[in-house]
Amino acid sequence: MIKLAARVGMIGPILFTTVVILLTILKFDFLLSIGWHPLNAPTFDWPSGLALGRYGWIMTVTFLLSGLMMAIFASGLRLSLPRTLATFLSTLALTCAGLALAGLALTTDPTIRSTPATWHGRLHDLSFVILGLTLMPAMILFGFAFQKDECWKNLSAYTWITVALALPAFWLKGAAFYVFMLAVLAWSEVVALRLKSFTRNCSGMSLRGGLLLACPDAFSGSRRLS
Repeated sequence: MIKLAARVGMIGPILFTTVVILLTILKFDFLLSIGWHPLNAPTFDWPSGLALGRYGWIMTVTFLLSGLMMAIFASGLRLSLPRTLATFLSTLALTCAGLALAGLALTTDPTIRSTPATWHGRLHDLSFVILGLTLMPAMILFGFAFQKDECWKNLSAYTWITVALALPAFWLKGAAFYVFMLAVLAWSEVVALRLKSFTRNCSGMSLRGGLLLACPDAFSGSRRLS
């Protein structure tokens, strides 16, 4: 399970980023037509609006797959981290965030429209709210969970720094929203890489000079993997 979680944890952010970039390029004129602008209004029906119109099904599938992969990733972290309250709460929150991300597969309603809101549009908006209320708390709690294990401890400060950078960017909106997305996706990738190293008898990795390096304090005792 941990190996699977590590793999999907690495694939998820790359898949999501690639699809969003490619669809934004392909649907650039369409996005402009519904009110989006890359600098002046980057969060206006984006990235949810990518699920509208031509090729929209690709974004719908990506939301669903990314959310499910996040939930699996959370399960792997739960198995690899010490059994503490912080681990339980952080992985529970990340699982909820993953399910909320999957819920974004319910097609959004365009903000500018002449028709009433649809049931799937309301559920999409609710999923977005739940995602916002669970993802950042999950990361904060992971900072505490990481401190309880030498194999994860040096990711604690990095996690909190990421939250400190991402949270204001989320609320500021505008072009700063790109910073939020990049910071969260990068954090997910780094943690997934650490989880992958855990599957190799906790050989570990350490962040030094902005690079992921083999941990000099790797311990020889292996942990039972499932």
